[in-house]
Amino acid sequence: MARKDPEIITEKDLMRRWSRSMRAQGKTIGLVPTMGYLHQGHISLVKEAQEHADLIVVSIYVNPCQFAPSEDLATYPSDFQGDIEKLRALSGGVDVVFHPQNLYDYGTSGAVSENNDASGNSCSSQSGDDKEKRAEGAAVSCIGERQYGHETWVRVERLEKGMCGKSRPIFFRGVATVVTKLFNIVEPDIAVFGKKDYQQWRIICRMVRDLDFSINVVGSEIVRDADGLAMSSRNVHLSPEERKKGLIHQQGVIKS
Repeated sequence: MARKDPEIITEKDLMRRWSRSMRAQGKTIGLVPTMGYLHQGHISLVKEAQEHADLIVVSIYVNPCQFAPSEDLATYPSDFQGDIEKLRALSGGVDVVFHPQNLYDYGTSGAVSENNDASGNSCSSQSGDDKEKRAEGAAVSCIGERQYGHETWVRVERLEKGMCGKSRPIFFRGVATVVTKLFNIVEPDIAVFGKKDYQQWRIICRMVRDLDFSINVVGSEIVRDADGLAMSSRNVHLSPEERKKGLIHQQGVIKS
C-alpha cells in the first residue's frame, strides 16, 4: 500500500478553513491531540480515530501553558520529521498534521520575547508580574501575562484537584485551555485521548459536557512497553533505574 503524505498546516485560519471545507463535503473529522515525539501509544490513538471518522487530523504542539517555570518545557523531546514518517507508515495514514508555531501569539506584541524561541518552547524567565506571583506562592505557567496578552483560561474546578493536580497546580488549566483552542480551530466531530492520563481524560470529558461542545470524546486504552511500563514520550529521559522505580510504582497502584 502506498504511503499517504499528510498535509501539514501551521496556521489557525488555514486549519479552520480546511475543516469547514471537508465538513461541507459531508466528511467527519477525528482529532488526535499530541505534543509530538510519537510512539505506539499515539499510533493506537490514531487507529482508534480511524474507526470513528472519515478524516484524521493529528495535532503536534508542545503546549507551554501547561508547564510551570520549573518543569521540562525546554527539554521536552521532539522529532517532527520522525513523527511524520511514523504517520506516513500507518495503514490509512492521516489527512492533516496541524503543527502551529505558537497558539498564544495573537500578533499584538510584534515580537517574541528574547527568552523564548519561535515556538515558545523556553521558560527561562517571566515578566515582573509573574515573578511577583511566584514570590507570593501563586501558580504561574510558561505563558506570562505580558508575553502575548493571553489571559483567558478554562478550568474544570473539582476534577482538577487532587492526584496530579496537587503537584502540578497549573497543569490541567493549561490542558483544558489548549484543548478548547484546538477544538475551536479544528472543529472535529470526535477527539481521541489516551486513558494513560486518566485524570486528564476525565477532565476533557467533563469540559466537553459542561461547555456543550458537539464532540464525541473517545478514551483509548493504555499501551505498554515490553517491560510493562506505560508508553510516554518522556520515557526517553528515564535511566534504567528510573524505569525500575516507575514499574514498582505502577505495580503498587495496580495492587491497591
